[in-house]
Amino acid sequence: MSRDVDLSNLSVAITGAGRGIGAATTRILAEAGARVVISDRDEEALASTAGTLGLDSYPLDVTDPDQWAAYADFAGDVDVLVNNAGIMPVGRFLEETPRTTQQVFEINTLGPIHGTRAFLPGMVARGSGHVVNIVSAVGRVALPGGATYSASKHAVVGFSEALREEVGPLGIDVSMVLPVIVQTQLGHGVAATRGVPQLKPEEVADVIVDVIRRPVAEAWAPRWGQPIAKFSSVLPRRLQAMASRALKADSVLTGADASKRAAYEERVRGV
Repeated sequence: MSRDVDLSNLSVAITGAGRGIGAATTRILAEAGARVVISDRDEEALASTAGTLGLDSYPLDVTDPDQWAAYADFAGDVDVLVNNAGIMPVGRFLEETPRTTQQVFEINTLGPIHGTRAFLPGMVARGSGHVVNIVSAVGRVALPGGATYSASKHAVVGFSEALREEVGPLGIDVSMVLPVIVQTQLGHGVAATRGVPQLKPEEVADVIVDVIRRPVAEAWAPRWGQPIAKFSSVLPRRLQAMASRALKADSVLTGADASKRAAYEERVRGV
């Protein structure tokens, strides 16, 4: 795919687009003239976003490869796939049930893998395309209180980096976008990191759209998070731990407000 892509010429498929980051990204792309076909498991939220913007939509459970195949058939030729759907139950690992662990990996890790498998053949056949995986800052910097969530996102980082090497010679771009905590249902009630404001969904959407317009391997939201994370990764473990405590990063998930997250946690743990 060429640089400085004209958004109005694109056909884009987005998961988890009923609300939050997905809906905000959809809105920007649709207003830029792109053809956007959105999906979500929450059919009510999906219908609301699609109806407001006048877009085609497809109810989708990202854990089901057959539904992914049907979504790809429904969407037709797609230039860009944005794998955005995800869940984030937080808490101590020993308090997490095997069912919750399975759901985290099926949605956060296997979802993007199934989706890429469904849409990639068409991109390869046309010799162009772009897969954008919405990961998380914890895909690079793991935090206590989110062991399986961090692991699921680390897996998508590895998948994205390996896939990029495979399909780059075929004309396909693969990108990752790594947001910090965002003001969505997923991030509701999560504790703040010192000096790192929570982002609005629109701020993350701006980064996603910029990556679609000018593909890069990895982009953070906020953008200044990437060089800080890279610098931190080369520090000795002791200094990394000291920095994490100083920024209160070690309590972002363990210090989440359980009462504020109760409804969300019940929903994602019971899916």
